[in-house]
Amino acid sequence: MATHIDILAVGALSGDLKPVFAHYARLLTPVCDLGVREVREYALQGRAAEAVLRDEGRRLLAAWPRRGVVVALVVTGVERDSPGLAASLQGWLARGAVTFVIGGSLGLAPEVLARADEQLSLSRLTLPHQLARVVLAEQVFRALKIARREPYHH
Repeated sequence: MATHIDILAVGALSGDLKPVFAHYARLLTPVCDLGVREVREYALQGRAAEAVLRDEGRRLLAAWPRRGVVVALVVTGVERDSPGLAASLQGWLARGAVTFVIGGSLGLAPEVLARADEQLSLSRLTLPHQLARVVLAEQVFRALKIARREPYHH
């Protein structure tokens, strides 16, 4: 069974971050099937934050995976070191595909968090959501290398 990992994210990557993410996506190609699905990001201008969060949440839930484990990225989630993430990722993959969900600039709606199987924090620092996608790709690559007992020097 092939390792399948998806990223479900609010918004598209900016031009500056696309090549960095593409770099890690290429590195992941031999070790997993990586998919990215993006839902529309709503501008805050002229809208209440609650309405933006609600609308982005609805779009994420409409794109929700039908199988596997869903891990929401949130600053208040469980923090793991690299070996810990590798172990968790292996456990999640044993249950099927893994989808990581990244919210927009306001984070994730409560309904999205409630539906996720796990909540993970990449850092107690608040990362911009586009940068979080790049950090996630690197950390998934690192975790898969650790799980395969391969050296990681990148």
